[in-house]
Amino acid sequence: MSGVTNGKITVSVSYIGYKPSSQEVTIQGDTTLDFNLQEDSSNLEEVVVTGVVNPKTKLKSSVSITSLDVKQIEQSAPRSTAEIFRTIPGIRSESSGGEGNSNISVRGVPISSGGSKYLQIQEDGLPVLLYGDIAFATADIFTRFDRNIAKVEAIRGGSASTLSSNSPGGIINFISKTGKVEGGSMATSFGLDYNDFRTDLEYGAKIGDGLYFHAGGFYRSGEGVRSPGFIANNGGQVKFNITKEFENGSVTIYTKFLNDRAASYMPMPVKVTGTNSNPNWDSVSGFDATNGALQSVYLSHNVGLGPDGQLRRGKVNDGMNPISKSIGANVNFDLQDGWKVTNNGRFSSNSGQFISPFPAEVASASTIATSFGAGSTLSYANDGTAFNNPNGLVARIHMFDVQLNNFNNFMNDLRITKKFDNIGLGVTAGYFKSIQNISMSWLWNSYLQEVSDNNPRLINVTDASGNLLSDNGLYAYGTPLWGNLARNYDTQYNVSAPYLNLALDVNTKLSLEGGLRYDKGQVNGSFAGGTSTTYDINNDGVISAPEQNVFAVNTANTTAVDYDYDYVSYTLGGNYLLNEQQSVFARYSKGASAKADRILFSGLNYLDGDKINAKDFLAQLEVGYKRKFSKGYFYLTAFQATTTEEGGFEATSNSVIENDYKSLGLELETSYNVNSDFNLRGGLTYTKAEITSGANDGNDPRRQPKLMYNFIPTYKFSQKKNTLGLSFIGQTKAYAQDNNDLVMNGFLIVNGFVEVGITKGLSVNVSGNNLFDTLAITEVEEGSITNNATNIVRARPLPGRSLSMALNYRF
Repeated sequence: MSGVTNGKITVSVSYIGYKPSSQEVTIQGDTTLDFNLQEDSSNLEEVVVTGVVNPKTKLKSSVSITSLDVKQIEQSAPRSTAEIFRTIPGIRSESSGGEGNSNISVRGVPISSGGSKYLQIQEDGLPVLLYGDIAFATADIFTRFDRNIAKVEAIRGGSASTLSSNSPGGIINFISKTGKVEGGSMATSFGLDYNDFRTDLEYGAKIGDGLYFHAGGFYRSGEGVRSPGFIANNGGQVKFNITKEFENGSVTIYTKFLNDRAASYMPMPVKVTGTNSNPNWDSVSGFDATNGALQSVYLSHNVGLGPDGQLRRGKVNDGMNPISKSIGANVNFDLQDGWKVTNNGRFSSNSGQFISPFPAEVASASTIATSFGAGSTLSYANDGTAFNNPNGLVARIHMFDVQLNNFNNFMNDLRITKKFDNIGLGVTAGYFKSIQNISMSWLWNSYLQEVSDNNPRLINVTDASGNLLSDNGLYAYGTPLWGNLARNYDTQYNVSAPYLNLALDVNTKLSLEGGLRYDKGQVNGSFAGGTSTTYDINNDGVISAPEQNVFAVNTANTTAVDYDYDYVSYTLGGNYLLNEQQSVFARYSKGASAKADRILFSGLNYLDGDKINAKDFLAQLEVGYKRKFSKGYFYLTAFQATTTEEGGFEATSNSVIENDYKSLGLELETSYNVNSDFNLRGGLTYTKAEITSGANDGNDPRRQPKLMYNFIPTYKFSQKKNTLGLSFIGQTKAYAQDNNDLVMNGFLIVNGFVEVGITKGLSVNVSGNNLFDTLAITEVEEGSITNNATNIVRARPLPGRSLSMALNYRF
């Protein structure tokens, strides 16, 4: 409080995680002072809480970390959780799969399976799932960003390997609002050029002495940014927490209920001409790769035998359908004589569904027909007319129909810290405990479908003798092209991990930190493959051609799973404060990521014996420089990463991938206020990555670009009531597969938004994503094409242009 003049005073308030706010008010009698706290997650003076045991400012931490508040996230106009991560330096987020099932990696570390194998996604300091790359149940499927979130923190390397399991590459943590700062918001958004409607509501406030709460959530319904032909996005989330502060600590109880449905988009037919080294990518005639979908009203259900031999029906409309009910508590107390105890525990009941059409093959109608025997012909299932699609293409669809039966987990992280102030030493001993269930059933069938982006029709096949070989487009209960893959898993992963961390302030400038962690996992359960049987699936009294060979889970022949694994992780780092504006740091870390369901296949080890198959190791060296200015900051980190992998199964390629890798690179993150109205924010990552084993030794890892970058300018105008912003997010070219033959072109995605203030607290926002409708390929199943010919490959492109409007009210 300062500057008392003529009944007016200037109030300046600072609060951890917020920038100081000054406001002049007039005092007349008894007056309540009211002011707004503005979040500032880019400030190097912000205190870091993710992946550390002793919270420090970014400037004084020997870790590479990025924080994004809600405003910063909205500036990049993200359409999914994974799209948020694209503006974080060092993070490669292939956000082309829809609301989940994205491939996420860090610092050139490979994407050798799906999901986020080496990077842990957390909510309020605990992992969403113990393993980030579970097939068809990746962590981002069970994570939704909404207005309950105060900020997102992402740590790359550093102490991540010793402060969470299966996170040697880094941690992305969604930190919830608590209500300590009173206020709330309501937002209703809808698509301007696509069918989608969503409402968010959140509020938090003090309700007693040292007692406050926060509650909120969202609900949405619509097709989404692509055109699946039905309501693909339908569901929502509710979160609540309540905190009681005591004189020496606090207790927070929190809960979440998530039941959401969103379409999962697999690779799509894309035309490629030119050569492998200089290809031209384009949409197939009749299928726009930027907004088309393989989903169709003609393929709304997948019927077959369930995991226990019973008839069951999967709804394709369900797509990715995570159902999560969780409750947790965070206890934090400062004790006497420098002792502190914290405990964060949570139980989550997780289940759901994953169902999506995958194109196992895209070829000409004659090629597909001949695969069923010479003289076979194709016709449309809905009316019996002969196949006549102008592009002449047919997709062999494998319906990835997976029941997520039981993914319940319990997570608990207990820490005890003792500070020895006389020597500047802090000692933290911790114990992490987790039990993760993985029970799921693969119930896949095969269909024929025309290649079209307008509700593609199903296709029947008839042999040369006139015998119908399919039922309404379904030609096999199973996936015979891949040798059939009906499976059922019932496994439990029990992990215990004690850890120790030492932090020493040598003097006012130099601080050192070291950590050690021992993970021990015990895995028990079983899995079953499939077997063929004859079954009248449609109950019509006639055994059709597909019903003569129904491939289903072999419940009478299960394989035991019984093994344990262990590994040691460690980290050592130091930070030197050059002055109050700049510092340098260095750190070396080594950790591991254990496998879960991806080793439960023939030829891999899931019985006690060769335990090394269950884990992959990652070591990182990083050296960084941090500098803050009166108008911004500059953050530069050089890194080296070495990855040693054992084999793991990848469902989409139906293969086991086993490689070792190394990468060397540079991260840059910066922000600069040109003036009080104009801000420039951006980042880039340069990575030189290389495979160091096997037949592809010396090649670049698949899908790894040399350069990734983002640049986000924002401008406030009309007395700062309105904001205009753009975001430029791009990358250079990369190879489709490890053979380094077919090149995926580089791309630049341009997003934009304008927010106009209507009256106090009320604003309207118009956002556009991929404004120039760029065809941006992130993933390709094929590794090569025929040069100077027209090729059809299966690729996952980012969605095309989408425009949305939101009405926001903050109170």
